[in-house]
Amino acid sequence: MTQQQRITEKLERQFNPVHLEVVNESHMHNVPPGSESHFKVTIVSEAFAGQKLVARHRLVNQALAEELAGGIHALALHTLDPDQWFERAGKVAESPPCLGGGKS
Repeated sequence: MTQQQRITEKLERQFNPVHLEVVNESHMHNVPPGSESHFKVTIVSEAFAGQKLVARHRLVNQALAEELAGGIHALALHTLDPDQWFERAGKVAESPPCLGGGKS
């Protein structure tokens, strides 16, 4: 099972999301081909309703504690409740280009 599959499985189990997208963005960074170290997660769940952003991120970080202790170097989180997802028409910010590690 890939790191991306593990992340997806854990978040689906923990948050029963309305929408979940886990994107491996490692190719955008100065890492070997095939790396799974940089991820962008967009997750929409009722579990985030009434929660502040930092609390939402803590919940996701707790769910992925094992992965974060291992090979994940960066995790960009977009944590929304269903109303916010609707208000944004299902859009989240694009990840900026990597400027470190020889990619600039």
